[in-house]
This record gives sequence, structure tokens and C-alpha cells, in this order.
Amino acid sequence: MRQIILDTETTGLDPKLGHRVIEIAAVEIVDRRLTGNHFHRYVNPGRASEEGALQVHGLTEEFLRDKPKFGDIAKELLEFVSGTELIIHNAAFDCAFLDAEFGLLDLKPIAEYCPQVVDTLRMARELYPGKKNNLNALCERYQIDNSTRTLHGALLDANLLAEVYLALTRGQDSLMIDAAPTPQAQAETRRAAGKLELVVLAASAEEIAEHEKQLAEIDTASRGACVWKKLETA
Repeated sequence: MRQIILDTETTGLDPKLGHRVIEIAAVEIVDRRLTGNHFHRYVNPGRASEEGALQVHGLTEEFLRDKPKFGDIAKELLEFVSGTELIIHNAAFDCAFLDAEFGLLDLKPIAEYCPQVVDTLRMARELYPGKKNNLNALCERYQIDNSTRTLHGALLDANLLAEVYLALTRGQDSLMIDAAPTPQAQAETRRAAGKLELVVLAASAEEIAEHEKQLAEIDTASRGACVWKKLETA
């Protein structure tokens, strides 16, 4: 199953007031594994950011001046995300901005390309009602290192959200969530376990290399904050 963790940065809070997307990142997960494959672009919005937004992301008008317009990257973005399940924190916000950008290009809303959108903010509120459920709070709750997140950045935040999403949904792939084993089944399991030998399959050199490559990409995107890399050297 291919899923995409998506995040944007914008010039302000409301696309209806003419605010635009200035950064977008999409991180790929396949079968609950981060692949290291991602889409990331800065975008020239043709306008300045509001002061409050600038303090959040730090992307100045001068920095964005030579970046492509949204129309220049829209086709590539859609090729990367179309047909996938989108996972977004506060999905209504990002989808509203994407719909506004696509509308300016006479393109369909994002839901036409990605019919299933998962809102991790809604998921977190259902799991932890009455508690803070922003990205920083969730990273702290799940012990995900976000110490380099002094400013918001779409790629860094998408990678952090990927780890948060996997933590939020850990165990949901079990087919026995509500099924309690009978005493007979438990006895049969114990008998069978006594006859089994533990088989350990070592990773191949190719698998180890691919794993190291993926960790390196995550570590670069998170500016050295990849928890897995730190565990390797612990």
C-alpha cells in the first residue's frame, strides 16, 4: 500500500485572502515503511508572507524570488501523489491551499486525484481528547526527536509526521484486535511453540545498503535528528 505524508508552508492562513503555497513536501510510505523517496519544492508565490507566517517558516520573499511558480511544479507533484492515500496533519488547511492553487491552473481539487485523505490531527484528538495534539506535542508523546525543529519546514515536518503516523497506527494491522483466544487455542499454541525452532534470517548486503541509504536521507532531511541513526551509534 502506497501512502504519502504531505505538508505545506504558506504565506498566511487563508487562501481566500490571496495567500499562497511557498513550500511543499511529500514523503512516501509503502507497506508501513519509509522508502526514502520524496517530493520537495520551494515555490515563488509572487507576494510577501505575513509577518506571523514568516516567523513560523522563515522563508523570505528574497529567498523565494528565483524559485519556480506553483504552475511549474504542479504536474510533477500530481504525478507523485495521484492515486495514493494522503496523510496530512490538519488536512483541511493544506487541502484548501492545494485546491486554491489547482483552481488557479484550472485543475481539479486534490480529492479528485487522491480520494482518500487521512487527517492525523483528527486521529490524535480522538485518541487524546483534551490534550495538545500539534506536531511538537505528538513528537514528545511518542519520543520522536524534533530538537532541530526551530522553524517549520515542509520536508522536515513531513518526515516527523511520518514517524508520528506510524506510531499513531501501530498495531492497527493486527487481524486479532478484538478476538480473545479460547483456553483450548491457548493450550494448542503452547504445545506448538514447544516444537518450533526460532529461525533468524540475516539481512542481505543489498538490504543493509538500502537501509543505510534510507536512514541517511531521513537524517539529512531532519538535519541530524533521525532517531534510528542515533540508535546505531548508541
